[in-house]
Amino acid sequence: MRHILRLLRLTAMPAAIAALFAVSSVTALAQNPAPPAGQTAPDLTDSNQPRAIPGFDLSALDRSVQPCDDFYQFACGGWIKRSPVPPDRPRWSRFDELQEHNQAALRNILEKVAKPDPKRGAIDQKIGDYYASCMDEAAIEAKGATPLKPQLDRIAALKTKEEIAAALARLHSDGVPALFRFNSQPDLKNASLYIAGVDQAGLSLPDRDYYLKDEARFADVRKQFPVHVQKMLELLGEPAAAAAKDARSVLDIETALAQASLERVKRRDPANRDHKMTRQELSALAPHFDWAAYFAASGAPAFTDVNVGWPDFFKGVNEVVDARSLDDWKAYLRWHAVHEAAPLLPAAFVNENFNFFEKALSGTKELRPRWKRCVELTNRQLGEALGQRYVEATFGPEGKARMAKMVAAIEASLDRDIRDLPWMTDATKQKALEKRAAVANKIGYPEHWRDYSTVKIVRGDAFGNAKRAIAFEEARNRAKIGRKVDPSEWNMTPPTVNAYYSPFENNINFPAGILQPPFFDKSADDALNFGGIGAVIGHELTHGFDDQGRKFDAKGNFADWWTEADAKEFEKRATCLADEYSAFTVAGGVHLNGRLTLGENTADNGGVRIALMALEDTLKGSTPPLRDGFTPEQRLFLGWGQGWCENSTDENARLRAQTDSHSAGRYRVNGVLANMPEFQKAYNCAPKSPMVRENACRVW
Repeated sequence: MRHILRLLRLTAMPAAIAALFAVSSVTALAQNPAPPAGQTAPDLTDSNQPRAIPGFDLSALDRSVQPCDDFYQFACGGWIKRSPVPPDRPRWSRFDELQEHNQAALRNILEKVAKPDPKRGAIDQKIGDYYASCMDEAAIEAKGATPLKPQLDRIAALKTKEEIAAALARLHSDGVPALFRFNSQPDLKNASLYIAGVDQAGLSLPDRDYYLKDEARFADVRKQFPVHVQKMLELLGEPAAAAAKDARSVLDIETALAQASLERVKRRDPANRDHKMTRQELSALAPHFDWAAYFAASGAPAFTDVNVGWPDFFKGVNEVVDARSLDDWKAYLRWHAVHEAAPLLPAAFVNENFNFFEKALSGTKELRPRWKRCVELTNRQLGEALGQRYVEATFGPEGKARMAKMVAAIEASLDRDIRDLPWMTDATKQKALEKRAAVANKIGYPEHWRDYSTVKIVRGDAFGNAKRAIAFEEARNRAKIGRKVDPSEWNMTPPTVNAYYSPFENNINFPAGILQPPFFDKSADDALNFGGIGAVIGHELTHGFDDQGRKFDAKGNFADWWTEADAKEFEKRATCLADEYSAFTVAGGVHLNGRLTLGENTADNGGVRIALMALEDTLKGSTPPLRDGFTPEQRLFLGWGQGWCENSTDENARLRAQTDSHSAGRYRVNGVLANMPEFQKAYNCAPKSPMVRENACRVW
């Protein structure tokens, strides 16, 4: 699945609960600026009303900079100066502005339905009581860590390492991603069916490099991490000396897992994740782990085949299971249980988790207000219930109709782009056109809403509600094993400010949350909308033809439909982009990884180009008058540029350079436009201008 954005955790890093406190967010870039004289960081903590988000903003421009010298600064400099990073965030962007707007809208919905009322329907009862329970800090404090007791007791009761497998299955069902992941996934060679899949996991830090590299920024985190683990275990009641020993065991186990894990860039190649085996072959791969006991305890339906994401990782699992003592494993599982639960435990746990994962790793100064965390948690766990109310309140049919018209225009432009490519042979072009024609479009919200009727929500039981919602989702996903893929299902909730392309389903998906200014403005001219949501549409479509997407066919199967000559030409052009973006730096000299960001950079470059083609087709040779002093082409580029205005802490910029598949905002703008003669013509750039790349890169 390819997103124009990525999800970032907020208060803590666990995968199932705290990831549900996440917001959709683009990559960060700039250093954390001081507020301009006379200004302070925006007060975003108390507003209970959605703030109006402007579309194109003339005041965001920095006219002291020439467009051909630094277009990002020209388009965003005014916004950057007046928009410092709020203390409860590691970054601040136009996406975050819209996210705040949506959060206020969701808060209004939730606070109304959170009031006890026997007349509430089932949906309002669930989302209202879920939110109210999350907000009830007094009840959470009174319970202390006792909600974790059943998990901790099961871990403490382990008598042999053979029993770890069944205990781990129970933890996985509760959403604790220790050691590895197990779930359903589309069969890479038959994408219409779900099969079982196991994959690498079990690391607490953001990337394997944090455990393995000697650079100071990684070594410093390795020193802080066991201190944090010790503090969390002490909060559970462990004596300091025992907690310190257990924390070291956790680091040692996770380091061994990191050594066996496939690095992030290599995971981008689907071939490295395609290893279909029988259950017997998996057992032979890692015989020290009781796979039969694990699958029996998981509640998954019977199956014979399983995709093993990276076999060498499970060889490593086998070795570390054998090498470490039962007490070490108990410490590891205990840590992951509390790590996952932290956001819904008392404030001492929340604050300690924040201090390490957000303050130390991302540079966030303050914990987000509880209402924002609870809105996000409700959205992530009961998203299609809350999403129904959001769509009813905010999303009209006229917006969906205009969006569908824009998608059709962008698709036609991509078809023309493919037909006119000078470097691709006719045989591959025909396959590419067949794949593009098969792309399905999903706009706004699902055709069929998810049924949460079996999820029990009890007012006053925040932890239990989260656990039951997670267990529902885990069971729902595992029940898919052996079933046909439902392409109408969504992987984002309607209020999400994001969009994605699914290579397995060959479809593009645009939640209602992003179909607002600054990306989509029903009152704006076509030029701005094509530069905003039009380029986002083009971005998602291009993902079907980036370095990963091109390896899937029209039916979503991992299959090679390229001639050898065309594949070589693609790789040559992709390497140009990878080298270009690898030269970009953030936070005082940390380089981006052009291979990690290659898919997103390819999609950005292709998306803006085909959006411009669609605008030109819409104008049909006419010459509209200037608006705000700009031509339609200039306004399209401004629409693109202003969508990526952002500020960031240095810590967050460094973290994202290591882990994020998206480039920083400055380079999503300047990196693209410096490759486009169309931009240089629109702004009359001289040949040697900084925004004119001498050896321009182009794939699509």
